[in-house]
Amino acid sequence: MHITSIQVQDRRFDLADGAGSDATHTMPQYAYAVCILKTDTAVEGTGLAFTLGAGTDLVCKAIQYLSEPLVGQEIETLMADFGRTYRSIVDSPSFRWLGPHKGVVHLALAAITNACYDLWAKSRQKPLWQLLLDLTPEEVVNTLDLSYLEEELTRPQAIQLLTEARKTGPQRIGILKTGYKGYDTSIGWFNFSDERIVANTRKAVDAGFTAMKLKVGSDDPERDLRRATLIRETAGDAATIMLDANQRWNVPEALEICRKLGSIRPYWIEEPTHPDDVLGHRAIADAIAPFKVATGEHIPNKVIFKNFLQAGAMAFCQVDAVRVGGISEFLTISLLAKKYGIPVVPHVGDMGQIHQHLVLYNHIAMEHENLFLEHIPHLQSYFVNPVQIRDGFYQVPTEPGSSSDLKP
Repeated sequence: MHITSIQVQDRRFDLADGAGSDATHTMPQYAYAVCILKTDTAVEGTGLAFTLGAGTDLVCKAIQYLSEPLVGQEIETLMADFGRTYRSIVDSPSFRWLGPHKGVVHLALAAITNACYDLWAKSRQKPLWQLLLDLTPEEVVNTLDLSYLEEELTRPQAIQLLTEARKTGPQRIGILKTGYKGYDTSIGWFNFSDERIVANTRKAVDAGFTAMKLKVGSDDPERDLRRATLIRETAGDAATIMLDANQRWNVPEALEICRKLGSIRPYWIEEPTHPDDVLGHRAIADAIAPFKVATGEHIPNKVIFKNFLQAGAMAFCQVDAVRVGGISEFLTISLLAKKYGIPVVPHVGDMGQIHQHLVLYNHIAMEHENLFLEHIPHLQSYFVNPVQIRDGFYQVPTEPGSSSDLKP
């Protein structure tokens, strides 16, 4: 199955009534830069990068440039040593200057990489999670680029980690019967009224969710505390409540406000300050313990994830396969996080479509803790095979590919 051409799409979706809003992105337009790999068969590979409307066209233009080396490639040959191809694309000198390994160019790489994995899974007629589980540790590591990680994770170490986890994989295969637990982010968008977040919390509990998230970062911290208290009172003491500041605070503000928000016993406080501030996150994490810090939605690459892990600056790793350099870098970062004993709980810019596959693989093949996966429902109707949630659990996808195909 050979790649014959590349099609690029700029897909944008308006959200209604405050959905998707947070303290930093008050009126978002969800969007995807889409890479479609056409082949000499009827099968196509679809890859997504997540953006917020304006600027998606820049990512699409970068996809066109970066994907040129894929034309003419046979998919099995390509993926047998994809790590090498990945590094050659990411280190293309003129485009590397624009990053390196971040921003528009890296988002384009995410779409291209995700399209390759999607096509590979479809060519083998398997859902992505099954394709990954069927690979040997060596074959998985062949798809990764471990450069700049050598002091923490070498190729032999990555293979050894996967080999050891494989021995106990059958003990975790039951996840394919139960599905993967979800948590509901859509209850508490920043622009929702108090009444609406209370009503949404009740609906989430009735739908089987036991974990949910509220957006914080108001100009008046008392608003955040009031709303967090409302959700705690509505969901009950047994519920798992997360708080997400979306980078809104500087470090002194975060230290002060997080102490107050600790009264509702949050499971984590997410992105409390600038996403590049490793030492700021560590200072916050140290100060607010036993409450924990989650971050990673806007960490652009494996090197900065390495630094966060080395510094003890995150308790939950929220790497997103449509924000870093795609599935390959997601798996690389998951291996790093496993080495440090940090659970991977992805941010789902793809609305959970790809990540429902990746968390299954992480749990079964890497021994990552079975926690939960974020659920955001707003783009479900646009996907050919949207995620299925039942009683608060992601149902295991069965269609070939990564569940990324969008309706025309």
